[in-house]
Amino acid sequence: MALRRGLRAFGTLLIVLSAITPASSVFIIAPGVIRQAGTGAFWSYVLAAVVGVFMAFVYAELSSAYPLTGGEYTIIGRTLGRLPGFMALVLVLVTQLLILAVIALGVGIYLGALLPGLHGPTIAAVTVLVSMALAVLDIKVNAVVTGIFLAVEMLALVVVTWLGLANVTRPFGDLLVSPVAADGSAVSFGMIAIATAVAIFSYNGYGSAVYFGEETHEPRRDIARVILWALVITVASELIPITAALLSATDLGGDVMLEFVAQRGGQTVTTLVSLGIALAIVNAVLAIMLLCARLVFSSARDATWTRGANRALSSVHPRFGTPWVATIAAGVVSAAFCFVPLQFLLVVTGTSLVVLYAALCVAVIAGRRNGSTSRGAYRMPLYPLAPVAGLAALGYVLYANAIDPVFGRPSLYVTAGLLAVAALLYATLIRRGWSIGDVSED
Repeated sequence: MALRRGLRAFGTLLIVLSAITPASSVFIIAPGVIRQAGTGAFWSYVLAAVVGVFMAFVYAELSSAYPLTGGEYTIIGRTLGRLPGFMALVLVLVTQLLILAVIALGVGIYLGALLPGLHGPTIAAVTVLVSMALAVLDIKVNAVVTGIFLAVEMLALVVVTWLGLANVTRPFGDLLVSPVAADGSAVSFGMIAIATAVAIFSYNGYGSAVYFGEETHEPRRDIARVILWALVITVASELIPITAALLSATDLGGDVMLEFVAQRGGQTVTTLVSLGIALAIVNAVLAIMLLCARLVFSSARDATWTRGANRALSSVHPRFGTPWVATIAAGVVSAAFCFVPLQFLLVVTGTSLVVLYAALCVAVIAGRRNGSTSRGAYRMPLYPLAPVAGLAALGYVLYANAIDPVFGRPSLYVTAGLLAVAALLYATLIRRGWSIGDVSED
């Protein structure tokens, strides 16, 4: 039974932006970038946006050719072969379910600051399970819910921007030509470049539009548009408030963004913004739950599990037209992961995105050469600039992780281990029965 095409491009865009959750990126990821690069974080986010453009072009062209709910693994499988496709499936499936738990744990952190005594993992697990229940409903209902939450999230970013621009303490030109660290020392290009590796992750998520390709009308045309618009809106909604804060913040150390809001807006504004961030994280959990459910659904449709599990997980709700069993399975697993130490979750998920990005860059080149992407309605400009430049940037990110013995290098080891296990499973158990099935894509 097929998923119901209940989304127009705008509804898909709302869900994708909710999964990216710009407010969470501004308050959770940006402080780390600023601590590393000081006011040079402006350039880090600009350079990350350039990399984002390259990857958005790659995603748009591939998604236009294969607007399938399996996302990256179906694209890689159809352009590079079944083994790379299955390896991508294992990597994406593990990391997406863990990322859902990582994001949910942020709810406990922010609500815990407002209501001391809350048990973070329990709050996170409850958030996942509530989102699971909502995700079973009609996809149009979820688009409306995420759209409302997204409006609140954007309002919080507008407040941050206003506070920054109303209290400017350093000229914009200083951000361009004289970036400084928290201690007042000059920031080198190397520091900016290293921080760019983190900023790239801050924009991530625009490519997730492909997961809703089978539920969006005219997907070959509209999914590419959603991806490109999602990147544009994400860059604007993150770069503008971050720049405003850099122009106004007097202390570039610690939890820069929240401390800046407290200093410029007072306790009441800080409380309201914190609630807005918590709501943004809840919204992100719901949106990512929708993605995970469709990934599990697609994996079952492609006969990844046992016969009985495949039948159940690929079932579609008769009323809502959603993958309801896959949604429940994803929710239960991710809720359990909320009680796993956060550091472990971060190490497992840390570099998987880089590997997937690289595989997609190779896939778009292969697709052009073997003609497997010729059916797409979108062709990126200035080909092959985007995939080649993307691979170069991703190579640097891998290097930055490899020289980091605390987090980056262990994460690379775990990613390599997952890929090795996936290859072994494919060779011994999966190869004969697994296939990326023929699905109607229009």
